[in-house]
Amino acid sequence: MGATVTTAATKENTWGGGNEPLKVSYGKMMMWYFILSDSLTFCGFLVGYGFTRYKFMDTWPIADEVFNHFPFLHGVDAPMYYVALMTFILIFSSVTMVLAVDAGHQMKKGKVATYMFLTILGGLVFLGSQAWEWKNFINGTYGAVETRGGSILHFVKGEGTEAKQIALADFAIVDENRDEATLTRGKGTWFLKGPEAATYSIAEVKAGLLANPDVKIRTQKTIQDPETGRRYKEVLTREQSVERINDATIVVEGASLIRNEYGHKTFGDFFFFITGFHGFHVFTGILINIVIFFNVLLGTYQKRGSYEMVEKGGLYWHFVDLVWVFVFTFFYLV
Repeated sequence: MGATVTTAATKENTWGGGNEPLKVSYGKMMMWYFILSDSLTFCGFLVGYGFTRYKFMDTWPIADEVFNHFPFLHGVDAPMYYVALMTFILIFSSVTMVLAVDAGHQMKKGKVATYMFLTILGGLVFLGSQAWEWKNFINGTYGAVETRGGSILHFVKGEGTEAKQIALADFAIVDENRDEATLTRGKGTWFLKGPEAATYSIAEVKAGLLANPDVKIRTQKTIQDPETGRRYKEVLTREQSVERINDATIVVEGASLIRNEYGHKTFGDFFFFITGFHGFHVFTGILINIVIFFNVLLGTYQKRGSYEMVEKGGLYWHFVDLVWVFVFTFFYLV
């Protein structure tokens, strides 16, 4: 019996944690385990994105040209402005979460509730902003054509770094004889309707290109200006453009998991998967914070004498914010 007690005491002294290993509660330790495992998941996604981008570096879309929208500023070129604003909002929500945890340590129920509400509000604004960004990404802005080899061709006016991309609507000539009423089953032709139907046909885009001498084709190939270091896409001469349009097989508008108007096909896949996976984490974090917020209002943690649940929710929220910093850096900036 004495030996048993001695052995137990020895183990207790060696471990030194009791029911709180490493002087951290079980709940917080499990949250750290989850964060570690989820970090490895995001790391795998970003590494995969990095390898793919490196492999297709010469044809990868330029982020400043893709993410250049800003609410209520239609037609204004604002590269990365809105994404930067989204990032600031999410980081600021992490600050309010820190203040909520600090108020919990001081057992100030009112302040905890206020800062938790601001954190939830920041998360909702970020999630709404991400949904708006997805909408613009899916709908597209300019439109493009895809060649037999799978390359995306854009249409521009100007030369080199000064070339400005134009929309298909700016030059395509609509065939007035293309009447939906004539495309019936009785005539052996099915008419494509719905989101998969392009606004213009290849023939209409080609006719518009031939009728507008100042319109040229821009390829996926990336060129770097040796003087400024600025990256831009190769612009073909007028003669090369007229010849290259004959390779076009399909009109592409916006983005899907199959193809996108911005460039390499996997670019859209990675965008939807990585930002969508992170958005799901933000959505989950908002739900957790809402539950914690109402428990704070009900005085649950005040009665327990501890706001540790706020701290555990804060750990998850900080993790979500930190992951977005890496996503923003590797996907949008690099």
